[in-house]
Amino acid sequence: MLKKDLRIKYSRLRSSLTPTEISQNSITIANSVLKLPIWDMQYFHIFLPIAQKSEIDTEGIISILLGLDKNVIVPKIISSTELEHYLLTDNTKFTTNTLNIPEPIDGITVEPKKIDVVFIPLLAFDKGGNRIGYGKGYYDRFLSECREDVIKIGLSFFEAEIEIDDVDTTDIPLDYCVTPFKTYSFISS
Repeated sequence: MLKKDLRIKYSRLRSSLTPTEISQNSITIANSVLKLPIWDMQYFHIFLPIAQKSEIDTEGIISILLGLDKNVIVPKIISSTELEHYLLTDNTKFTTNTLNIPEPIDGITVEPKKIDVVFIPLLAFDKGGNRIGYGKGYYDRFLSECREDVIKIGLSFFEAEIEIDDVDTTDIPLDYCVTPFKTYSFISS
C-alpha cells in the first residue's frame, strides 16, 4: 500500500479505539519494552502522545525509564523542519503546541549524538521495518542527526503491513517495533 492510503487506514483504525483499549494496549506495550536488549543504555528519547490522535500513551515507558535511573529526553518542535531535545527533570514544565503535542517549555538540551535509544511514533510499519508517520519528516531528519548505532524502536497498536510501496531513500527503518501482541526485530544477525 502507498503511504497516503496507510495514513488514512491507520488514522481511522486508531480513532476507533476506546480509551480503555488505548490504556490497556499502552500498558502491554510498555511491559513488552522491558524484554528488549536496551537496558544497558543510558539516554532514551521518547515522544509524548497526541491524545486527540489516539496515540500510544508513553507514560508507562517513561515511568520504567525513570525508575531505572535512565536519562529521558523529550522532543520539542522548534521550526517546520526541526526538533530540539530536552532532558526530562522534576522541574520540566510542559505546554501544548499548535499541533496538540505536549512539549517542554525549556530546560537542558541534549544533542542527538548523545542519544542511545529512540522510541518513535508512527501510524503504520511494514515487515521490513519501514515506518510512516504523519508525513512531516521530523523523525527521519532527527534520526539522521543521531549516531549510526542509535536503536530505533517503533510503538504501534497494530501489526505490520506486508510492505509500504513508496519507501523513500531518506526514510530510516526501525530496529524494533513493539505492538500489544508481538515484538518485531528488524536487526539482521
